[in-house]
Amino acid sequence: MIELYQFELSQYSEKVRFILDYKGLEYKKIEVTPGVGQFELFRLSGQKQVPIIKDGNTIISDSTAIAMYLDRQYPEKPIVPTNPKDRGQCLLMEEWADESIGPKSRKVLFGALTQNPSFRTLILPNETPDFLKNIVSGIPSELLEFMGFGVGCTPDLVKEARDSLKQDLEALCLILADRPYLVTDTPCLADFTVAGLSLLLKIPEGSYLDIPEQIKGKGIPGLADNSDYEPFFTWRDRIYADYRQKLTSTGTSASGPQSIQID
Repeated sequence: MIELYQFELSQYSEKVRFILDYKGLEYKKIEVTPGVGQFELFRLSGQKQVPIIKDGNTIISDSTAIAMYLDRQYPEKPIVPTNPKDRGQCLLMEEWADESIGPKSRKVLFGALTQNPSFRTLILPNETPDFLKNIVSGIPSELLEFMGFGVGCTPDLVKEARDSLKQDLEALCLILADRPYLVTDTPCLADFTVAGLSLLLKIPEGSYLDIPEQIKGKGIPGLADNSDYEPFFTWRDRIYADYRQKLTSTGTSASGPQSIQID
């Protein structure tokens, strides 16, 4: 069975989960503990970033490389079109989403967490001890803003990312106004990438993720609740309903993620 090393709220992990679900592949989610768990991940793959998949003796890192591997290894229900023009548009949009929606949504999420202490604790893993949740929620907003200068999330950069995402969402709404998917009449890598990477803009409702119920359906104020972008999030929710597997008590994407074991 394929093993997916991931963070449950990682957008790029969600992109890979979409592809695995769409292709109907069995997989086991292994939740990597930030920090200490990433050293184990480095021993496995030579780098510390998720997602990573282990398929037999094959280890692949990077969501795009994983997508291409899965399409070659499991060609039934392909995710990259064969028509040259469609293939080009698909790959171009996938790359754009990776480099635009992905990093910019992390910045606006940081801005939202700075202003909302209770939201900070809700996005922590379910197994996080209460004392740690209390520490996180008690961090002054001013200190978080100061910390943002070191990670590229200053107030000005957060505002710039928010404004840019508004343009991105408007463009996606226009593209989807008269078509079911972004490139062709069937879903492709571009659709799963855009849908997965929008995870932090608005967390989907339903039992797709092993996260607290309180944050399902929540999102970035001014983006997730803006009626101008409702067509996009309606489309995104349909992609979830049609192609993302819900968690159940048994099965592959069924059980909640297992924590990575540290020797």
